[in-house]
Amino acid sequence: MKFIGIIPARYSSSRFPGKPLAILGGKPVIEHVYRQVSSMMEDVFVATDDQRIYDAVEAFGGKAIMTRSDHKSGTDRICEALEKVGGGFDAVINIQGDEPFIQKSQLETVMQCFDDPRTQIATLGKPFESMEAVENPNSPKIVLDNDGYALYFSRSVIPFVRGKEHEEWLSHFPYLKHIGLYAYRTEVLMEISKLPQSTLELAESLEQLRWLQNGYKIKVGLTDVETIGIDTPEDLQRAEEKLANL
Repeated sequence: MKFIGIIPARYSSSRFPGKPLAILGGKPVIEHVYRQVSSMMEDVFVATDDQRIYDAVEAFGGKAIMTRSDHKSGTDRICEALEKVGGGFDAVINIQGDEPFIQKSQLETVMQCFDDPRTQIATLGKPFESMEAVENPNSPKIVLDNDGYALYFSRSVIPFVRGKEHEEWLSHFPYLKHIGLYAYRTEVLMEISKLPQSTLELAESLEQLRWLQNGYKIKVGLTDVETIGIDTPEDLQRAEEKLANL
């Protein structure tokens, strides 16, 4: 299969405006992401609606595409970017622009999901390490079927483990944390970009529920790697500390 990596990057952010251009280890965050991905893939583009981000990517030798500013999701942005790039790609990987430590193994795992011809969309899951982490509503949980496809994503703790003390649940069920790396067959990406928001998506504020509710099959690859996403200035400081220890 022929893959393309697209990194959506907006300047505006309620918690950390301008985070793609925040400096990490002397370079913009978006440069770290781009260089990590381009070391593993030949075709990589940053999709942005901001001239400052576009110029920064061009300045370090990356490839950028200007997209509209009215997209409601990163999925819609990469759809427009793909239409502009062309190239006959079989699948698109959507890499978050605030994940400077994305690993080769993660990209390989999500690509391998397409070895199964039934896979329309792929993403990653990682086992939770504590019940406290499971209970965090900012860490969506995934429930899988027996073939490794997502049955549901939720901010709630699912499933409920009946007859066991709450603090024992993790030892009785392998709770799986969703890692927000996605890949789509190109024709599926075009289809899902036209779907209206669904009731489950609106309830949980999880875009992937729109796809599930409309019958798309989401294969979940398993990883033991968890990267540091940068959503706040405090996250940036933690990333600096991680970078210093590499």
